[in-house]
Amino acid sequence: MESLFVRLAEVLAASEIGPKIRLTVAIAADWRAGQLDWHDTAPVTLVCGRPAKPELLPHKDVPNRNPATPEGRARLLHAIVHIEFSAINLALDHAARFRGLPQAYYADWIGVAAEEAEHFELLRARLQSLGYDYGDFPAHAGLWDMAEKTTDDALVRMALVPRLLEARGLDATPPIQMKLEQVGDHESARALDIILRDEIGHVGLGDRWFRHLCTERNLEPESTYRDLLTRYQAPWPQGKMNESARLAAGFSAGELAVLAKKR
Repeated sequence: MESLFVRLAEVLAASEIGPKIRLTVAIAADWRAGQLDWHDTAPVTLVCGRPAKPELLPHKDVPNRNPATPEGRARLLHAIVHIEFSAINLALDHAARFRGLPQAYYADWIGVAAEEAEHFELLRARLQSLGYDYGDFPAHAGLWDMAEKTTDDALVRMALVPRLLEARGLDATPPIQMKLEQVGDHESARALDIILRDEIGHVGLGDRWFRHLCTERNLEPESTYRDLLTRYQAPWPQGKMNESARLAAGFSAGELAVLAKKR
């Protein structure tokens, strides 16, 4: 039986868009069919593949994405498409990097990778309908930067990628939808309904596995989370939180109140 981790490394390393999507869909299908061995302990080299474009800039240097103009709307959609491409790599890396976890952990993140590929294709089609494509504008590498800081510990990874950075996407999506509706792009706004629904589940998986690992180590999850934000100098939630989405993803009302006060 083929090694799950060898396959994950191959998919993660794919740099071109088409092969990345096809390989992600294929590994999810092979996993569901029981064709991949998740007990393998042989080390693999993990390299994150991405296309030559978009150019990656510091967040502060990425141009304005005001959707009031057609190009601004394309830039906004491009930014979200880039997040979805990055999220494919993140989910693959979550599964590939950390060994010795329950089978359900690998099932969850392989499934997320396949869903992120669907999101990428959905929003890329919207971008193409405006006459642009992925890679036409600069982007930033914020999500992957945090992944590189959390390679040594699955607990820290779950806290600071799905439960922190991806949870910020739950907060950001409704205001983006409102802006798109205001400029008449109802189709893109509806596409983000699908993204938001699925991302609640993805953040929820991060919450589930974070709490699982905290329990294994006799750690209190919510105070541990706050300690990690401080230790890694990670950004606390900013602006209005999407409380209903965060509650659905596993945050408690008490935790949200504490996070709001810390800002």
